[in-house]
Amino acid sequence: MNKMIEVKNLQKSYKTGKAVDGVSFDVYKGEILCILGPNGAGKSTTINMLTGALGWDGGGIYADFLKGKSIHDDLPAYKRRLGVVPQDLAIYEDLSARNNVEFFASLYGLRGRALQEGCRFALAFAGLTDRAGDKAGTFSGGMKRRLNIACAIAHRPELLVMDEPTVGIDPQSRNHILEAIKRLRDEGMTIIYTTHYMEEVEEISTRIIVMDHGKIIAGGTKEELKERTDTDKMITIEADGLDTFDSDTLYRIEGVKKVSAGAGTLKLAVIPGIENLDRIIAVLIEHGKRINSITTQAISLETVFLNLTGRSLRD
Repeated sequence: MNKMIEVKNLQKSYKTGKAVDGVSFDVYKGEILCILGPNGAGKSTTINMLTGALGWDGGGIYADFLKGKSIHDDLPAYKRRLGVVPQDLAIYEDLSARNNVEFFASLYGLRGRALQEGCRFALAFAGLTDRAGDKAGTFSGGMKRRLNIACAIAHRPELLVMDEPTVGIDPQSRNHILEAIKRLRDEGMTIIYTTHYMEEVEEISTRIIVMDHGKIIAGGTKEELKERTDTDKMITIEADGLDTFDSDTLYRIEGVKKVSAGAGTLKLAVIPGIENLDRIIAVLIEHGKRINSITTQAISLETVFLNLTGRSLRD
């Protein structure tokens, strides 16, 4: 993968203490990088530094398209390749959707035909073409969020930073936005995304960074993070004849940590990645047990996050 942004030992302090403490990571072209963390983790400060809206006390942020220079060495050039979707709506409600997009696109230097084409592209992408002439103040919350995104992509940025873009909207609008984000990635855009909704991370993330107390405490794909967690995976097996089965036999299988037997039901706690479900089934069949059903409780990202930080993402 081609590196687009390099964050090195980034540091930022306020009077209350260090908000970001030696954070380092890379952003690769064409990925959706989700930055997660409970309140006070430092992710908002990191995002503000990535957009160029906030300076830093130590370390730096370097862009490949600036020939590896710090983004502050040529901040105007950096911002021309950047799109930002803030958590708070940044639209003018007394202007039409089209005028909103045209205004923000013009700030990136789009003029004439390029401006009109960028506006058409962004409104169509956000599903707002039919409402282009209507004032933004007449829109629903979900439509305003989609317009917020349209204003950020009309100039077709290489890097799009999205800070909680689906807060407070209906499920249909959320699904539209998530599908749009995946299409942007498929078209080559690189996206940095923060959210309080773990199901969004499950759906769209290419890679995840978890922050807490100003530091990165974990990183990787969702599959990698789930494999690293100490939380057991649960398997429930319903079978006939378990009342005559010595469940301790299953402890001989690698990965099995705990077995509890009830009326017609076995519950097993196993090590993620070493489930050996085929061996468990084989042992039951060897003892003449008829299996009726098998269910597994997969480790969720919510569980991983709670295990890492001791807090829920929405805390």
